[in-house]
Amino acid sequence: MKSTQAILQTKDMAIERALYVSFELGDKAWKLAICDGQRAPARFTIAAGAHCAVLQCIAKSKVRCGLPPDAPVYSCYEAGRDGWWLHRWLKEPGIHNIVVDSSSIEVNRRSRRAKSDRLDGDKLLAMLLRYYRGDTRVWSLLQEPSPQAEDERRLHRELQRLVRERTAHTNRIRALLVLHNLRPAHVGDRAWLQWWPAHQAQLLPQLRWEIERELQRLDLVKQQIHTIEAQRTHELAQQRHPLVSRLIQLRAIGVCSAWTLVKEVFGWRRFGNRRQLAGSLGLTPTPYSSGDSHVEQGISKAGNKRVRALLVELAWRWLRLQPHSQLSRWFNQRFAHGSKRMRRIGIVALARRLAIALWRFVEHGEIPADAMLKPISA
Repeated sequence: MKSTQAILQTKDMAIERALYVSFELGDKAWKLAICDGQRAPARFTIAAGAHCAVLQCIAKSKVRCGLPPDAPVYSCYEAGRDGWWLHRWLKEPGIHNIVVDSSSIEVNRRSRRAKSDRLDGDKLLAMLLRYYRGDTRVWSLLQEPSPQAEDERRLHRELQRLVRERTAHTNRIRALLVLHNLRPAHVGDRAWLQWWPAHQAQLLPQLRWEIERELQRLDLVKQQIHTIEAQRTHELAQQRHPLVSRLIQLRAIGVCSAWTLVKEVFGWRRFGNRRQLAGSLGLTPTPYSSGDSHVEQGISKAGNKRVRALLVELAWRWLRLQPHSQLSRWFNQRFAHGSKRMRRIGIVALARRLAIALWRFVEHGEIPADAMLKPISA
């Protein structure tokens, strides 16, 4: 009986005769580590983005390992600045590629550890072998968006970046004016157009010219923001984004929030259950329990940080604009009368429940319990 179990275990752990490739992607050069699971890995350094060189390295490695030309090839690389174009290109010749969440790769827990591109490539290759041996929890894989879904994320991400840039310009102008004890109520609005000509004579020439240049950059950013918002409004009016229009029906959900939720998560990702959704947003708890030690380390903070931060903001807004909903009553009973720390913990729990409720509303049309819809305008 024992010998039979040992034979089955050995058979299950055997590696398929194939080629395994790890990419360490750099700005100027790529480092490839290639092996067949039996020999020591061969390492190649090629120019970044060199398509033909990748295929040549794979062909040389098949000859070195004694594999036929049609042997399967499995590859991986860390998610980064190269995005998804390499993944899609590798799939064209039949290479089985996976994109790995870089924060999920295990590292040595020593205070000092050696790190280089070569060592990182070898580590990826070793974990790739473990993954295809059956250890699927060795790392976290990213789900590939379609080219259209990836392109649709550009609009709101650019808008968020421009809003931050607008805030930076206004803060810079305020900081420069404080040098001369000038404190306008607003910067860049209609009141500013009257305030600035009346006070700019109090400034020295160089400082005044610097503020003028900041104002020019601020005007450009505001024009670009207006253009993007007009484009988004036009597309919503044309009913091109039905999921966004559906989310907007709920009170406490605005256009910006609904657009971000749909384009980042709900519009293209598919979840089997609520745990998968919460895990993709990093809103799952991470307990640490060892012996008599039991510590709650907070949420995992894995996944999409944009949506995670947005959901926390929406949770606070939900309490204010949906006070009679079941979610708001649950929060008030559990956390509203606690300390500030307990309310912060509770708002994250509410954000997790709110994400699940919004997902069910988008997927199945289930309105959150006792939630109010916006009145239909005539």
